[in-house]
Amino acid sequence: MREIQGEARTVNQLLRGVKYSVDYYQREYKWETKQIAELVKDLTSQFLEDYQPEHERRRVAEYSHYFLGSIIMSNKDGTNYIVDGQQRLTSLTLLLIYLRRLQQELNLADKVNIDDLIFSERYGEKSFNLQIEDRTTCMKALFDGDTPDYTNGVESVRNLVARYSDIEQEFPDELRGPALPYFMDWLVENVHLVRITAYSDEDAYTIFETMNDRGLSLTATEMLKSYLLSSITDPDKQEDANKIWKSRIATLNALGKNTEADAIKAWLRSQHSTKIREHRKGATPEDFDRIGAEFHRWVQDSSDSLGLTRSNDFFRFIQSDFEFYTRQYMRVVRASVTLTPGLEHIRYNADHGFTLQNMLLLAPLCPDDDDDVIRLKLSLTAHFVDILISRRIWNFHSIAYSTMQYSIFRAMKEIRGLQPVDLAQRLHSARLREPDTFASNDRLRVHQQNRYYLHRILARITDYVETQSGNESRYDAYVSDSGRNRFEVEHIWANVFARHTDEFSHSADFAEYRNRIGGLLILPKQFNSSYGALAYEDKLEHYNTQNLLARSLHPLCYEHNPGFLSFVSRSGLPFRPHEHFTKADLEERGELYRMIAERIWNPDDLLREAGI
Repeated sequence: MREIQGEARTVNQLLRGVKYSVDYYQREYKWETKQIAELVKDLTSQFLEDYQPEHERRRVAEYSHYFLGSIIMSNKDGTNYIVDGQQRLTSLTLLLIYLRRLQQELNLADKVNIDDLIFSERYGEKSFNLQIEDRTTCMKALFDGDTPDYTNGVESVRNLVARYSDIEQEFPDELRGPALPYFMDWLVENVHLVRITAYSDEDAYTIFETMNDRGLSLTATEMLKSYLLSSITDPDKQEDANKIWKSRIATLNALGKNTEADAIKAWLRSQHSTKIREHRKGATPEDFDRIGAEFHRWVQDSSDSLGLTRSNDFFRFIQSDFEFYTRQYMRVVRASVTLTPGLEHIRYNADHGFTLQNMLLLAPLCPDDDDDVIRLKLSLTAHFVDILISRRIWNFHSIAYSTMQYSIFRAMKEIRGLQPVDLAQRLHSARLREPDTFASNDRLRVHQQNRYYLHRILARITDYVETQSGNESRYDAYVSDSGRNRFEVEHIWANVFARHTDEFSHSADFAEYRNRIGGLLILPKQFNSSYGALAYEDKLEHYNTQNLLARSLHPLCYEHNPGFLSFVSRSGLPFRPHEHFTKADLEERGELYRMIAERIWNPDDLLREAGI
């Protein structure tokens, strides 16, 4: 092995003016919402422990530091190739791009120059410090504040766009203001990584294997298994417990990377966490936080409160609790990906990237529940979450992990172990305590930060009209991110202010109205490309060929359409055709959407579902 260098580097030292690349055989960027959410939460939470609004910026130098992990490089002919750590480095670059853009939008007096951490410029041409050819167009669009077209993009490009959107949603509101430059200073100067550099691929991969494949790198799951099994003294029971554990972990890992750790965290938090770290300087981690960071140590430290004193207790913990809750977690994961009859709300919540639902869904479950009770409890809890986050989105309130963590933790404790009737009543009561209603915001509009969420809201409204009219659900198609006929949010009014000067004296007023919910549809991307710039009267005929929500603008939708007409009569919803689309029409249409939303996300349905 040749010379190896290991150096601690701040983000500033690691990225400023330094180029990195990856070899063709490991290019895909695979991080999911949960990894980005954890990264944003960990970084912002650490910063907020020290930050005080009265501090001067130079005080940031005294704030605590944060270790983000290591990256392994192979330096070949002067080029730094990433062998391990490209997921982290790519995500860090996305975060920096977002912070740069947010800083521009806020137009704060204090600014932090992070451009050199993202790109360098020679002879008037920009090149990203993380140079990967097939991502360049997408990265440039994100950098320039545009929405990339990733319809035909490779996996990495699709994930880049999705994870950037996750960062927008997860970034806490308390840092979207005067605290932002303080956080950017802290991120650049107080966050550290270890860069390990070898000078051949062979040496770099030897280091990688040494760090990841030997006994010193046991995962938290493996250490928990070791502790539990070593505490079972009966050899036969120990062997049975080992078989249960190995089989379940293999099945969990087949569902995705880190799924086994996520399942164990969700199980332990849902059933056993009683306290969560307070959001104040100097607060100490509580059991909720420790389970998230080191669940293997937490179980050992909490063995008495968990009832783990004798050999049979440890066997039961695996045979009953571990087996039951991880099995239910797998059910939740599968329902998060595929619309499952009776558990559709799990998928709807997952499509909003709301990973906090997983531990909440496990909270009311008991190992002696039969399958019908389990499904009803899962359905009720997921339905509650759907109502909660949809109403928050409608009222411009964040559903980011950092914002919702405390309220979900409280709800989790309240519903732990409840049977269906009590569960429905408790969830219904909790929903009514929330101030958000659809009537409390009559100016919902699409903007850069909520476009992803409103796409899903419009998909649900559109699908509701279709299915209530007797048609098959097309929700999957409406939210799909791939394919030639990918659906997008479409403005009924083209972005041509000159056509609306009779009703608006300022272009800003026109833009605000144009973006309101009543002026939006979801339609195939090709439709928008072909007809989006036309005047409303010219688009109307084409709307009649689309989904029922779009067709309901056209008079012919109200002729020879028995399923839709029956739905309109049965529901009493004020559908009507609009031969022209004025400001008043848009407001009327917005009220129609609001009334539909009230029916889709009605808390009283929780009681009806439980037979109350």
